[in-house]
Amino acid sequence: MTRPHSGTALSAVEDPASPGCSTLRDCLHCSVRHLAVCSALSPDEVQALERVTVSQALPLGATLARSGEPRQHVYTLTAGALRLVRTLADGRRQISGFVLPGDYLGLTGSDNHRYDIEAIADSRVCRVTLPQMKDLRQRYPHLERKLLQRACQALDDAQDAALSLARLQPAEKLADFLLRLAAREARLGADGLRVTLPMGRGDIADHLGLTMETVSRTFTKLRQQGLIALPHLNTVEILDEAGLHTLSGDE
Repeated sequence: MTRPHSGTALSAVEDPASPGCSTLRDCLHCSVRHLAVCSALSPDEVQALERVTVSQALPLGATLARSGEPRQHVYTLTAGALRLVRTLADGRRQISGFVLPGDYLGLTGSDNHRYDIEAIADSRVCRVTLPQMKDLRQRYPHLERKLLQRACQALDDAQDAALSLARLQPAEKLADFLLRLAAREARLGADGLRVTLPMGRGDIADHLGLTMETVSRTFTKLRQQGLIALPHLNTVEILDEAGLHTLSGDE
């Protein structure tokens, strides 16, 4: 694992009129709406959501929230990528997960943020205050059902991630990680056999509990076995999906 990188802290209560923030006017045409919780809303209900939503830009390296800070908003990522980071007592970091477009941040019973939320690419979030989201959930029960569905999916994903971390072999962990990203790409409507990696090798290492050198060697090993191709540093082409599933133990 590596030590945490410093980032630019952005206040979670930033004024909507400040640079990087703007009110929304076109939620219905959002490119990730079909993946977001707001997909449960009708066009009229989306307009109600728009009235309480602020779009906030996050440059690469910015920190949206820090662990221990009071939660004041929920967020939906509409562009870019974020990482959820917890710093250990000895200064090492553990990345519990990555937030990708369409993902919702706010499925927790905690009053405080449990992780640092950092941008690993130029990103943008839609944010709604907790009281306003509570009001929307009460007014629109199907939004509440969508959030419950998303919470169940998050629990399943956490269990899958825990199983991956329990595996002994780096190749098993990396194969599983790539397959999960590929499934996410397919849900976005993209080619599920071509995976974009917004995170670096160090981030992947801190997520899988490996060293960056091990991650790099394992990528090379998977390429030499003909399972993947690496046309670019941040692009993986899956050449043998069945082989990756076998390697990950998910046949």
